[in-house]
Amino acid sequence: MAVVPYQNDPAAKKAQVARMFDSISGKYDLLNHTLSLGIDKLWRKKAIQQLIEIKPRHILDVATGTGDFAIAALAAHPEKVVGVDISEGMLDVGREKLRKQKLDSRIELRSGDSENLPFQDNSFDAVMAAFGVRNFENLLAGLTEMQRVLRPGGKLIILEFSKPRIFPFKQIYHAYFHFVLPKIGRWVSRDKAAYTYLPESVNAFPDGQAFTDILVKAGFHRPEARPLTFGISTLYTAGKV
Repeated sequence: MAVVPYQNDPAAKKAQVARMFDSISGKYDLLNHTLSLGIDKLWRKKAIQQLIEIKPRHILDVATGTGDFAIAALAAHPEKVVGVDISEGMLDVGREKLRKQKLDSRIELRSGDSENLPFQDNSFDAVMAAFGVRNFENLLAGLTEMQRVLRPGGKLIILEFSKPRIFPFKQIYHAYFHFVLPKIGRWVSRDKAAYTYLPESVNAFPDGQAFTDILVKAGFHRPEARPLTFGISTLYTAGKV
């Protein structure tokens, strides 16, 4: 489970994560696309392809950030997408983005805690998250909430960073992710903690089979893990019966 390493109180950790993302919200999109060399956009498209086949009417995007994944989900032609996040700074950037693209009537961004989602049981045809679940204070609790609000027969889609295991990509990735990326991130965002936290949170995250095991504990059905781009990220899917 990914947490800010020098805090011991769960509430303080959650507040600190929110403050950290508030502080980098203005540069977040630029850094995301630049530091991933634009591959993050391709990952989102691959993920949304998994939704198109089920034709979801209502989609929930958890840890939506500035709303990129919610926007990508419009390719599945839903009636409504709702995004929730604990960072008001990220949500403000996302809302402005939606206004500029005239998408604010189709996507609603709301303040919300992944461990206490403000929705009734079985509310959504699809629930998704991109690069956010590793920031959950209690990973199992957050995933269980996502399962609760997903309707039976619905689909879970999660994109998350993972750790490449193939030589020599593992070594190249490690050098970039732990030495180059934090320096660029700190220089652009002016936030010393945020881009040190990123590799630390990825290292701490239980990826692959370990994560699909947690999805089963959360009540999901037949979870699958599909590594993307040599395992830099992983696309997880699961259902609910």
